[in-house]
Amino acid sequence: MAKLTVKDLDLKNKTVLMRADFNVPLDGEFNITDDTRIRETLPTIQYILKNGAKNLVLMSHLGRPDGKRVDKYSLKPVAKKLADLLGEKINFLSDCVGPEVKAAVDSSQDRVILLENLRYHAEEEGNDENFAKQLASLGELFVNDAFGTAHRAHASTAGVDKFLKSAAGFLLEKEIKYLGDAVSNPQKPFMVILGGAKVSDKIGVIENLLPKCETIIIGGGMAYTFLKAQGKSIGNSKLEKDKLDLAKTILDKAAAMKKEILLPIDHVVVETVDPNAKSEIVGEQIPEGKIAVDIGPKTIALFNAKLQSAKTVVWNGPLGIFEMDAFSKGTLEVGKCLAGLKAVTIIGGGDTAAAVAKFKLQDKMTHISTGGGASLEFLEGKTLPGIAALTDR
Repeated sequence: MAKLTVKDLDLKNKTVLMRADFNVPLDGEFNITDDTRIRETLPTIQYILKNGAKNLVLMSHLGRPDGKRVDKYSLKPVAKKLADLLGEKINFLSDCVGPEVKAAVDSSQDRVILLENLRYHAEEEGNDENFAKQLASLGELFVNDAFGTAHRAHASTAGVDKFLKSAAGFLLEKEIKYLGDAVSNPQKPFMVILGGAKVSDKIGVIENLLPKCETIIIGGGMAYTFLKAQGKSIGNSKLEKDKLDLAKTILDKAAAMKKEILLPIDHVVVETVDPNAKSEIVGEQIPEGKIAVDIGPKTIALFNAKLQSAKTVVWNGPLGIFEMDAFSKGTLEVGKCLAGLKAVTIIGGGDTAAAVAKFKLQDKMTHISTGGGASLEFLEGKTLPGIAALTDR
């Protein structure tokens, strides 16, 4: 990695400003329903504290308050959870910039300080230079450990770096290593599994990874646009009509490059998408009036047999409506297959990470990305502003 990491910094007696991704889900009572993102940043936080930093100033966003103070998006519940996880008192401040915040940081008796939601200020998303400068004035060094927002050029991810020596935290470093290696230097055979609802979300990933991988396995809602492009009947299944030509172009391109694209050969279908709907299994042609909601048993067998020889697998997007147990078998079985492989298995954030967590397979995967949109853009080969802004080695 050509960027500085937290291990390259001399932290002794320094006040460290750190961007974390504490954008966690809350219920109606403001209880955190999944604290994964907080736990993922603990190694970096603990390293900074253990290596002699005077103070650690943490900043994050939560939700989309659109530049206004909205109580339900306060980071107060995060401060409480973080104190429990760290076993350390957290000094939670009611804002993130201004003279009062600066004075509170400078005089803090507690080593760990958490600022209020950055997105209470419109200047954060606008990457306002003065706002970035105010944030930077709170520390002497900057550590970015928020991969989930690395694809956004915001003040706290791509602005602060102009004023402070900046390094990647362990989580960001890990994301760059696994996703970066998969894109630039994968162990072969390299296979990609793509699912989810829309072809349009994954075009960039297909175009970037097609030359680099041997096989692309396609399932989920996006598969039906490809099947339709092949002239198969898809009933009332999900279709992006305006992407049919594109799907055909991708199939032709793959054939010309001698790359394999595997599509479902049987389907679980229903008449209406409902967890209690009566389902049946049909072959390659889906009858009129039927909606495909999952891949069928022959497809599961086909996909899993193909994956046995893989040395690197990137999986982005579920293979059916996994949120409904009745239609989760394809996603579950392929997940179980990956969990048993002797290969580098990389799960690309978002719904796929949620599915892997639902099936309790997360410990069996090499790397689960913490960024949905960020991991997609990284796999598309894009430069992420939050990484580009870090100090070069």
